[in-house]
Amino acid sequence: MTAIGWVQIILYCAIIVALTPLLGGYMTRVFNGERTFLAPVLRPVEVLLYRAGGVDEKSEQGWLAYTVAMLLFHVGGFVILYALLRLQGALPFNPAGMTGVPPDLSFNTAISFLTNTNWQNYGGESTLSYLVQMLGLTHQNFLSAATGIVLAVALIRGFARASAKTVGNFWVDITRCTLYVLLPICVVYTLFLVWQGMPQTLGSYIDATTLEGAKQTIAVGPVASQVAIKMLGTNGGGFFNANAAHPFENPTALSNFVQMLSIFALGAALTNVFGRMVGNPRQGWAILAAMGVLFIAGVAVCYWAEANGTHILSSLGLSGGNMEGKEVRFGIVASALFAVITTAASCGAVNAMHDSFTALGGMIPLINMELGEIVVGGVGAGLYGMLLFVIVTVFVAGLMVGRTPEYVGKKIEAREVKMAMLAILILPLMMLGWTAVAVVYPPAVASMANAGPHGFSEVLYAYTSMTANNGSAFAGLTGNTLFYNLSGAVAMFIGRFWMIVPAMAIAGALAAKKSVPPSLGTFPTTGGLFVGLLVGVILIVGGLTFFPALALGPIVEHLSMLAGSVF
Repeated sequence: MTAIGWVQIILYCAIIVALTPLLGGYMTRVFNGERTFLAPVLRPVEVLLYRAGGVDEKSEQGWLAYTVAMLLFHVGGFVILYALLRLQGALPFNPAGMTGVPPDLSFNTAISFLTNTNWQNYGGESTLSYLVQMLGLTHQNFLSAATGIVLAVALIRGFARASAKTVGNFWVDITRCTLYVLLPICVVYTLFLVWQGMPQTLGSYIDATTLEGAKQTIAVGPVASQVAIKMLGTNGGGFFNANAAHPFENPTALSNFVQMLSIFALGAALTNVFGRMVGNPRQGWAILAAMGVLFIAGVAVCYWAEANGTHILSSLGLSGGNMEGKEVRFGIVASALFAVITTAASCGAVNAMHDSFTALGGMIPLINMELGEIVVGGVGAGLYGMLLFVIVTVFVAGLMVGRTPEYVGKKIEAREVKMAMLAILILPLMMLGWTAVAVVYPPAVASMANAGPHGFSEVLYAYTSMTANNGSAFAGLTGNTLFYNLSGAVAMFIGRFWMIVPAMAIAGALAAKKSVPPSLGTFPTTGGLFVGLLVGVILIVGGLTFFPALALGPIVEHLSMLAGSVF
């Protein structure tokens, strides 16, 4: 660990905190229907889209209608993406002559991008055409990211409104999110990435002759436009198999730093949107502070573990840290920071191979996802995931003082607590349940590249990543099999939508309640005591749920390493 390493981490955190109120203020105006500086250009387009879709922008929906509209929207997205994958060989913009994707892999991929997971059981440059990368994956990256954001906004309205029957209009919200937030930023972002050296072309792959005289085919394509939204929308699906470790997806140290910033930017800003909409910005800063405590703790452990390397290397006098699986361009600190950021958010892009991290270094990304990726989290999903824990926390606080819990003027009663716990318990059901099946099912075991605790960690990481809609892989696991394609699709679908429905039910219930003014007995939720209690509840819930599985994987692997055994 070095001083310059910590300077990079502190600079990153400072920029995110500075961006939060700027983006938060802008997004609040967008979702409140207020005029923004882009309105002269984009308002006519917005109105045209409403007319084409038959949408009345002044009409709002209750939580159930909002949720049904979102689900139907995704059914259509699944059909389109699955058809594109299967029919790829007969479609244009396919200079490499890619054939249609097999049914089980198409099913897994369509569900993956539909749920903002972007788990990839394939190599992008060797499997997908330009058309599928653009019209299928990049297009869905925008819509799945926008869906997460607007669902968080609907839940915020539940807290902010009183005696209301509606939480917004899904079609209006997703149009405004895509048109005013995601597209403008991604246009500028794409141009920046092209300037940094990232390809953006529809030309064919390039044949080159190496110094040894051998022929090498260099894959190119419309990369920058996909990378921009994969990072900003915390999607993570790489154009290339090596993802952000590939020089065409992450050409420079500056592009690496900006990509890390973009992963957290909108998720952090949504905490500010929450504070503004409920009429108390300090509430948003308290949530961001809790996220920040968990994030800094994760970065510190991961950076320490990777900087120290393995006990075996240290005993040989090789104290340069663990560089296996890392890009020399980025080094240990940028790789460890990227790993924590991408799993704290539901991004899944990687600039180093997590399979090559030390046992404890690789455990931190696992824990980030097992907590529900509420440490900033995916765009939208991180905030509504954190608000579920907030509900549980104020319920615990209410038990402590013997009164009905309240949060931002709303009584938190049995229905909200039950819905919150239902959503939270979905995650371990899929993560641990499918892992238990995979480690005893012979065809699934055959896909493991490593034996012992590291092999177990590969499987646990895979289902944790898919259920948490992250998409990063521990590597070392052959996922393109019928079992992993189908079981993984189930985990991704349930991890996304079975968490959304209870959250939306909470939004509807809260919006219908009257606002209660604070009293002397109201537990303050903007100070350090609340932040500490919230962090404690998150760690206790995560610790009790996942510690046994972590003990079988990275913890026992670390202890074995200290005893001289590696896997």
